[in-house]
Amino acid sequence: MTDSFGRKIEYIRVSITDRCNLRCKYCMPEDVPYVSHQNILRYEEILSVCSIMANLGIKIVRVTGGEPLLRKGCVSFLRLLKSLPGIEQVSLTTNATLLAPHVEDLANLGIHSINVSLDSITNETYHNITGKDAFKSAWSGIETALKLGIRLKINCVPILGVNESEILPLASLAQEYPVSVRFIELMPTKANASLQGISSDEVFNVISSKFNLFADSNSSGFGPAKYFKADSMKGNIGLISALSDNFCSSCNRVRLSSEGYLKLCLHHGYGIDLREMLRKGVSDSELTQAIKNIIAKKPKEHILYEFTELTNMSKIGG
Repeated sequence: MTDSFGRKIEYIRVSITDRCNLRCKYCMPEDVPYVSHQNILRYEEILSVCSIMANLGIKIVRVTGGEPLLRKGCVSFLRLLKSLPGIEQVSLTTNATLLAPHVEDLANLGIHSINVSLDSITNETYHNITGKDAFKSAWSGIETALKLGIRLKINCVPILGVNESEILPLASLAQEYPVSVRFIELMPTKANASLQGISSDEVFNVISSKFNLFADSNSSGFGPAKYFKADSMKGNIGLISALSDNFCSSCNRVRLSSEGYLKLCLHHGYGIDLREMLRKGVSDSELTQAIKNIIAKKPKEHILYEFTELTNMSKIGG
């Protein structure tokens, strides 16, 4: 499946809930209203959409939230998702605070990888960013996953005046553990308008003050991260530069929101309400055609500073 610019669309991020047990400064404000349960896609509806998407060429599914492990039956859903013909990889994004009890089941079902949102490894800063005293729970989930050999990516959003002192300590995790520590430039929303992100170049310079980084040619994937490592590292460092180094020309993904909106670009309004179609009982062939038609309208690039509809990331999973 290709869009009008010839980009091959193979990757979908699926948000299964807008709810989260943390309140990270850059993502989800305290007073955000939750979507009612009846307006969230049912698991069987998500599976129907993903099955159609797989028939159209989607190979990679990343399940996210909010916090996906808050939704009852998440692991069983992941198992069903992984069994869909055509789906080659199923991964999970989580804040890891609820991860430890589920790690063994996730390993047994063959989860491809787990992305952990972790912006600090100190209790005080973690609490300041997330609004919750939950670092120990998150770290327990990370350690348990590492012990079972699950591939882990640790994602940090570096923010000036908030967690810039955490860049080196987080990067050092890649020296001690076989993990990818990835630094993601802050994506502007209404919720984080007062915050100032730190560019990938600045992050690279900070990490280079301790490690002799070089391009990691053995690490690539379906996402936009550029990977680096040092000889002393068991893992590597990833930089995701949505603002400073536009990667739209190679974008291969779409997003399904928890409410069933198929979104073509994080910072564009284009998309289609699949929940309405599903609940009207349209046929698979009609859904297939509607999805193909909307994919053809995927925009050439984001409009980060013009698009003002995005209030927070919790409904669409970032």
